[in-house]
Amino acid sequence: MPSSVKLTSSLTRLPVEKLTAQLSADQFSYAEVTPDVEQIIIGHARAKEALEFGLSMEAPGFNVFAMGEHGTGRQTLIKQMLATTAGNKETPYEWCYINNFDDVHAPHNLYVSPGDGKQLLARINTFIDELLDLFPEIFDNPSYQRQKSAVDRAFNKKYDQAIAEVEESALKDNVLLYEESGEIGFSPLVDGKPLNDKEFAGLDEGKRADFYLLLEKLENFLSEKLIELPQWKRISSDKLRKLKNETAEQAIRPFLKELELEFASNIGVMKYLSKVKSHVVDTVLEILVDESVENRNDKDARKLMVEQFLPNLLVSREPDAGAPVIYEQNPTFQNLFGHVDFASFQGSTYTSYRLIRAGALHKANGGYLILEADKLLNQPLVWARLKLALKSQEITIENPYSEYSQQGSFSLQPEKIPLNVKVILLGDPEIYYMLQDYDQEFTELFRVLADFDQYLESNEDNLNDYAHLIRQRAYKYNYPHVSNEAVLELVRYALRRAEHQHKISANIVQVNDLLDEAFYLWKQAGSQGELTANHVALALAAKQRRTGRMSEAWLGEIKEKQVLIDTEGHHIGKVNGLTVLEIGDSVFGTPARITATVYAGSEGVTDIEREVDLGKSIHSKGVLLLTGYLGHKYGQGFPVSISANLAIEQSYGHIDGDSASMAELCALISAISLLPIQQGLAITGSINQHGGVQSIGGVNEKIEGFYRLCKDEGLTGKQGVIIPRTNVNNLMLADDVIEAVKNNQFAIYAVEDIDQALELLMNEPAGEISRTGRYPRKSIHGLVLNKLSLFSDLLNGTDE
Repeated sequence: MPSSVKLTSSLTRLPVEKLTAQLSADQFSYAEVTPDVEQIIIGHARAKEALEFGLSMEAPGFNVFAMGEHGTGRQTLIKQMLATTAGNKETPYEWCYINNFDDVHAPHNLYVSPGDGKQLLARINTFIDELLDLFPEIFDNPSYQRQKSAVDRAFNKKYDQAIAEVEESALKDNVLLYEESGEIGFSPLVDGKPLNDKEFAGLDEGKRADFYLLLEKLENFLSEKLIELPQWKRISSDKLRKLKNETAEQAIRPFLKELELEFASNIGVMKYLSKVKSHVVDTVLEILVDESVENRNDKDARKLMVEQFLPNLLVSREPDAGAPVIYEQNPTFQNLFGHVDFASFQGSTYTSYRLIRAGALHKANGGYLILEADKLLNQPLVWARLKLALKSQEITIENPYSEYSQQGSFSLQPEKIPLNVKVILLGDPEIYYMLQDYDQEFTELFRVLADFDQYLESNEDNLNDYAHLIRQRAYKYNYPHVSNEAVLELVRYALRRAEHQHKISANIVQVNDLLDEAFYLWKQAGSQGELTANHVALALAAKQRRTGRMSEAWLGEIKEKQVLIDTEGHHIGKVNGLTVLEIGDSVFGTPARITATVYAGSEGVTDIEREVDLGKSIHSKGVLLLTGYLGHKYGQGFPVSISANLAIEQSYGHIDGDSASMAELCALISAISLLPIQQGLAITGSINQHGGVQSIGGVNEKIEGFYRLCKDEGLTGKQGVIIPRTNVNNLMLADDVIEAVKNNQFAIYAVEDIDQALELLMNEPAGEISRTGRYPRKSIHGLVLNKLSLFSDLLNGTDE
């Protein structure tokens, strides 16, 4: 091995301590839990500052969008901050709907002070019971009966006087007046006795004709005397109705007066009672004093009275409870804005103000409403109506599909309720930026962005707080004490999820899931004492085993030579690249053979993946950068003329990302220089046009995927992976990989430029350009330059 290659190998080979974060279990000894400690929120300083501003800002439009991934503590932090902010605010009004006696289709709203709603309902219920006890028995009062009798006597006197005059006139003509079944009739008298029908028929025709003439005369006289009878009846009925109303009003007045005194300080209730006062007498007389109804049913009568007078309390509040905080998990139209129910009676449906139901906006009115953006946007019509409610500052209860409903169907149009609410939307960055780009009203209504961190710095304070959270969950669910070593493994898992040695994943839910699984295994094994690192390791292994079918199948195909990958030997124009596959929740790394072929021509570098529409834009960009590198590196003295094809072998799906661009360049240079590449080394990384190596994602999965393939086929001590130097901070490798590196069975190299990667793969010096612009003849770049010069001469001719 040339000395320059040895130097490169020693400089780029990573020691064991660089392969994972260096943490000690002892540092978690102080992160113990006591019962009275509130749940800790780690980090998110920027989001806290934004929330403090947004939650306290009174001006309209300053609603909050809490942006971050699920499981980062958004809800917990928001609820903790709201507990303080909302607790210091005044408790808002309670809202009711009451009967609109003038138009039952349009119920009125009514506000009452916090806590007064239930008291009002109780008092109105008592008032209704008092009316039921009072009526109709109040009309049995001797005073009312005397006055009623006087009205009846006045009517009867006029009627009797008129009948007496007609009767006197009839007797003068020997005709008798009689009343039968409420009807007045006449009968002739013979010898002082009235004739019956048979006797009358026995009279001669002349006498009967005379009687008929006399009868017509008497009936006309009767009609003249009773012509004012309807007016007498109307006057009598009016007097009786007035007497009933006055009697009922006098009986009800003390109860209403008592109600008014009790709620004198509440203007809304006083307005409501004034409406009740103007309608209660008529309603009571109609329902409780209906003489046409026999055997009155008190239960039905009470229900009818309730339907008329009892307010419908939408939301009750406790006095001094502060502003409400509502989290609506299912923001459907009805759940958010409220709705009107329908009831059935004797086969038909009906509705009333009593069947109006509150929504989340009613419950949160005067306080705070937390919603999840993705669920909100998935509901038809809800987003547009929510924006309208926030802009108009009114809650409208309506049927969103009323225009499609059957014509003539009965519905209500409740009076709108003033809205004063602070909405906090929970969503990911994709939703936030989509709404910001396509919805101008969103920017006007949600002016405060609370951006939650995806990763947290792994300083001493954050690590201790993280350990505290782990043990706090264990305490909450009665898990055994979590040992320091177990906490260390869980923290390492959080670092692995963040893919960084100095940053922890803010998604504590993933760590909690692993802790829960570790406890399950502890319980299944019948363990006693602490929950240890071994339980965490077993849980992690079980988790990987459950989702590892695809990765095992892929490695199996390589072992069976269904997928051609070599982990030993040397080949020209072939290199093992590294890819990451994500299938559902299964994420694993696997090698992929990358090959290059070159020949004299001027077509440039052809990306076969792009040509067959399998390579997406970023991958194609990475391949195009190779042409830039070749021109920059080798085309300073002559035009670079080359035709080359690049392919990722046995790839049948779409490929994106530029993490294979360094491997593709190495394969291309191998094909040009005819220098073989060690197949025991796999490589990942992207490059720029100057040959600088840039970071890629999924570095841990890529390394572990190639290591497990090498392990299955037999570790030789010459196998390893080449990664970008900038990815060293992302290394959080599995223990078996670290152990193999420690035992010199596997190596990980971190390179800064393409020259270091070429020397490791080809075991030859890359070569440095001299002052005369030449590379050493047997160096990698020297061989490439010579071949490209030859291609140029073949295509363009030599200068003589």
